[in-house]
Amino acid sequence: MPSSNHAGNVTTTTVTLSATLAANEEIERRRRAGERVLNLAFGEAGLPVHPALRDRLVAASDRNGYGPVAGATGLREAAAGYWNRRGLPTDPSMVVSGPGSKSLLYGLLLALGGDIVLTAPSWVSYAAQADLVGARPILVPAPRGEGGAPDPDKLVSAVLHARAQGRTVRSVLVTMPDNPTGRLASPWTIRRLVEIAHDLDLVIISDEIYRDLLHDSALPYLSPADLAPERTVITTGLSKSLALGGWRIGVARLPNGAVELRAKLLAVASEIWSAPAAPVQEAATYAFTEPLELVERVNRSRRLHAAVALAVYDRFVEASCAVARPQGGFYLYPDLGHLGLGGSAQVTSVLLDQHGIGVLPGHAFGDDPSAARVRVATSLLYGDSAEERLTALNSADPLCLPWIAESLDHLLMGLKELSVRRPRERHRSLVSQLGESLT
Repeated sequence: MPSSNHAGNVTTTTVTLSATLAANEEIERRRRAGERVLNLAFGEAGLPVHPALRDRLVAASDRNGYGPVAGATGLREAAAGYWNRRGLPTDPSMVVSGPGSKSLLYGLLLALGGDIVLTAPSWVSYAAQADLVGARPILVPAPRGEGGAPDPDKLVSAVLHARAQGRTVRSVLVTMPDNPTGRLASPWTIRRLVEIAHDLDLVIISDEIYRDLLHDSALPYLSPADLAPERTVITTGLSKSLALGGWRIGVARLPNGAVELRAKLLAVASEIWSAPAAPVQEAATYAFTEPLELVERVNRSRRLHAAVALAVYDRFVEASCAVARPQGGFYLYPDLGHLGLGGSAQVTSVLLDQHGIGVLPGHAFGDDPSAARVRVATSLLYGDSAEERLTALNSADPLCLPWIAESLDHLLMGLKELSVRRPRERHRSLVSQLGESLT
């Protein structure tokens, strides 16, 4: 994550490798060295590409022109249809595509300007991107038991305080459902957030890349765009629902009539990525039309994500860790504070070095470094090969597959060893300290 020094109008930024990517590379290095490490740090969907998408990519491989900056007409129409089917009337002219929703989020920060309100904790790249464009993120915690959206009442005071200091605050970002917590903001929170955004004249950026991976379809889902389409930008992509992370394709839905914002975003896009890869756009066009074979794939992946995430949740609960039940995607955010190991960096180090469990520290997501919270990603438990992952996807009971069962056992054993060992070590430390005081 970047660190910056703001002096007058000059911003100097030290850019470091994304915490997620850095952790994944470190875990892979250890694995190559022969260590047994359970990779719960990397949020990749962990599933094979559907053959229909692969075929369309190959068929379009001779398409070599740049194409429109906003993306091909067919792709923008297909994305508009995707949102129309979710009750959000969308004009294809207000859809902009890019090489992943991550790039689009960065472009939006540049186009909107000003500082941005983020939830604490929130995905590692949000604050890092804000820092890169010279903005200062305002971190506001989520309501208790929720994730992905800041507490509305605390948002008001944070924005007013920032503006009283002369800062320009123009936007607030929500993630539905959330990374890192795996939780979904409640309809009440979203309604109140929309009211406040109207009162404070804030643009809402709603990152909905995990929307189709909500574990329980009966859980009420309210997008800010349902209530305030005139001030909400939605971003999404195919890296999670269809596991196309390496293809790098995303789309943004701008408010109807947001001509100036569209022009600014396209200006940014034209100077950074020119246009998304043409063959990938062809495959994405097919994906966003949601043919039955891909709808079934998403449904299967959602069931797999839910089953494994819930199993991991159960292991943390069994080890007496405080953790909220995941509601979407493939993340959990447990608190290991009861072990007395220190903050998130110390907990992460002990889990990796002593128990072969790789997670990400909560402070990488903007959380309090002294808190012992970590982000756990469950999606790489499905197998080490495409064959194993496909078997997991199609299994009626993936938890019984030996490679998944072994990983879950590894996790539970490590957590239990940690829980048993730490009280003993704390006791020895206290005895040692007492002896020193007596001498």
